Amino acid sequence: MAAFSPAFAQPAQHTGWADGTLDVPNPAIVVSGINKAFGKGDGQVRVLHDISFQLPAGEMSFLVGPSGCGKTTLISIMGAILNQDAGSVDVFGTRVSHLNNAGKTTFRKNNIGFIFQQFNLVNTVTAWENVAIPLLIRGESMASARVKALAMLEQVGLSDRAEFVPKDMSGGQQQRIAIARALVGNPRFLICDEPTASLDGQNGQTVMQLLKGVAVDSHRCVVVVTHDTRIYDYADRILTMEDGRMQAVFLKTPTQTPMGAQAFSPSPLIVNKDPR
Repeated sequence: MAAFSPAFAQPAQHTGWADGTLDVPNPAIVVSGINKAFGKGDGQVRVLHDISFQLPAGEMSFLVGPSGCGKTTLISIMGAILNQDAGSVDVFGTRVSHLNNAGKTTFRKNNIGFIFQQFNLVNTVTAWENVAIPLLIRGESMASARVKALAMLEQVGLSDRAEFVPKDMSGGQQQRIAIARALVGNPRFLICDEPTASLDGQNGQTVMQLLKGVAVDSHRCVVVVTHDTRIYDYADRILTMEDGRMQAVFLKTPTQTPMGAQAFSPSPLIVNKDPR
């Protein structure tokens, strides 16, 4: 797969691209000099090379690039799941990369929501019980968690499926349950790993409309890892990676496309001109 290119967007239909920068005013997320390798000695593979960038709140940022370029490793470090070898990650003023394991666990359950490609729902319990799980982990009572879970299911249009188990629902419905579960705790940082990869076009658009509505909150930052070019128009900025390095940043401009969607500019800021 080639590096990200504006050609993906069919320039005849998608105009209005603009250069982006790695730094933003009042950043919500600050990633500084992240390096990561797996293995030891001659078998060591370095997967992230001095990754640095900042992201604002109130936007949806996409992280794109070929399979194996380090995207999942990077968001795992940003989400306080995986330790970096060097560098730091700050999430809304907290240096999560330097917390101990207990501190990371506490920070995750109170501040970070995750949405996965394969949904990761529990098929032996109902939709509302799946949504309630993060609240129960925080120590809320079952009664309180149920009220909040049902309210969140209503927000994603699934109040009539609250008592269904996931295996009896469509893929689009399951992904909306996963979104409700990720949002029920009101996380400040939402990480979405290929949220539309398992969905058809219509369900993918429904999911992205939900996430776009969430992302406009000025107290929240949303990051989406994706290969799905169908949803690029939902992004406010796109960061591109290749070979474990940040390559370019694209920002949305207010130009309307003939399709009625916002698009991006075909003039990237090249961050690393020699990725080797």
